[in-house]
Amino acid sequence: MIKTNSRRDVLKLAGAATLASLLPSGKSFAQAAGNVVVIGGGFGGGTVAKYLRKAGVNVTLIDANAGFVTCPFSNTVLGGFGEMRQVSHTFDGMRRAGVNVVTGTVTAIDSAAKRVTVQGNATPIAYDRLVLSPGIDFKFVGTAGAIAGYDEAAAEKMPHAWKAGPQTELLRRQLIAMDDGGVVVMTIPNNPYRCPPGPYERASLIAHYLKTSKPRSKIVLLDGKDTFSKQGLFQAAWTALYPGMIEWVSFSQGGNVARVDPATNTVFTDFGQHKGNVVNVIPPQRAGRVVDLIPNLATGDYCQVNPTTFESRSVPNVHVLGDACVAGAMPKSGFSANNQGKVTAVAVAALLRGQAPVAPSMINVCYSLVNPDYGISVSSVHKIGDDGTIISVPNSGGTSPAAATAEFRKMEADYARGWYASISNEIWG
Repeated sequence: MIKTNSRRDVLKLAGAATLASLLPSGKSFAQAAGNVVVIGGGFGGGTVAKYLRKAGVNVTLIDANAGFVTCPFSNTVLGGFGEMRQVSHTFDGMRRAGVNVVTGTVTAIDSAAKRVTVQGNATPIAYDRLVLSPGIDFKFVGTAGAIAGYDEAAAEKMPHAWKAGPQTELLRRQLIAMDDGGVVVMTIPNNPYRCPPGPYERASLIAHYLKTSKPRSKIVLLDGKDTFSKQGLFQAAWTALYPGMIEWVSFSQGGNVARVDPATNTVFTDFGQHKGNVVNVIPPQRAGRVVDLIPNLATGDYCQVNPTTFESRSVPNVHVLGDACVAGAMPKSGFSANNQGKVTAVAVAALLRGQAPVAPSMINVCYSLVNPDYGISVSSVHKIGDDGTIISVPNSGGTSPAAATAEFRKMEADYARGWYASISNEIWG
């Protein structure tokens, strides 16, 4: 099971401080009246739902699934030292908190009449404010920017596992079945995509599994960009822990993927081809498709929002957060979505009371595991800039030190587990 430690308590305090920073001086999270519908029960939507309920708001949470499986820590399953049950959460905690949870697919949203229709439900659900936190969807064949040959059928042969759940289990089974000496090919898209350092953590933890079980195997990373998050820290760790096992092919070196052939497990780049025994394709992404139910909500692949409230810039009374929105300098991460959920909850409660929301300060912390006892991290602090976008606060945040002891790396790995336990309990516990 995920272990907790004193870092968990620190992170709880950090979460409370974040919420307190959004409230007027000396004020508590005052009660508000109204009906809010939240679509998506992940890091962003789940946070909004629980905190708005704390403010006395009537909240209905709609999710297509009966629970939520997190991408954070799902890479431990691929690394052979985590289990799916550890990253799988029910919505029972939401119900105990007083949130009305509806399991079903949203088929229509009437933003003028403020009504949401769920498949199988004859009566639409009315709202005063609507919050969308649907995460990402993939650009499959037929969508601009998609990888040629990669559609939903191809994903059953070349899994993405970028929505944790059955795809995670499929990729794990493929790794187990691969012979020693096999080649794992991973494709990584250009920005933006969910969890910028996630593919490199995945490569690290797959390498951990291969090193312990299939040491003659190799991983090839085909990347659509020339730099990546925590690059120096990851590459130093690969040299120390997995020498010669991970080959990173950058965009300028020919790493950009043009098409795939699932029948032969072959990936074609701009300058060559790579055949893998296991192929993990992380495709280009866009906002979850539920945003398409509201005309003009999305601009391009994602939704533009007012960063003080995360209300849509084009559709009133509709808020979009997490992976589905454009949040300036804030990365698409679980920590960011949770932080944005608190900002949105405080803002929506204020708006329902007829008050003006305050400009927030926001934070992001992202831990990555390189093996079970080797963690690295990056952190950042954000505010709203003069141009009305979310920017990084100068000289704030930072990354793990390049030179650190094994004890320090283990401490960061423990912090990562503490963070995951804390945030999971906060949202779904």
